[in-house]
Amino acid sequence: MPKPQDDRWATNLAAARQFHAREGHLTVPRKHREEVDGELLGLGSFISNARRRVAKLSPQRRAQLADLGLEWAA
Repeated sequence: MPKPQDDRWATNLAAARQFHAREGHLTVPRKHREEVDGELLGLGSFISNARRRVAKLSPQRRAQLADLGLEWAA
């Protein structure tokens, strides 16, 4: 059963926070996968898609990624 969108967002955001804490940036290779709680997530795809769809993200979601230093024009 697919996860509701908010749950997927929270899981991917946790992966982004984990990557940022370890690497100090969010310049994630497109094919990078990040393990969170035993689940392998396509973090590179998530970041790439967030950049491409920035205009459709809620202000809260944009702020969550901006707080991690995501560069939108990358």
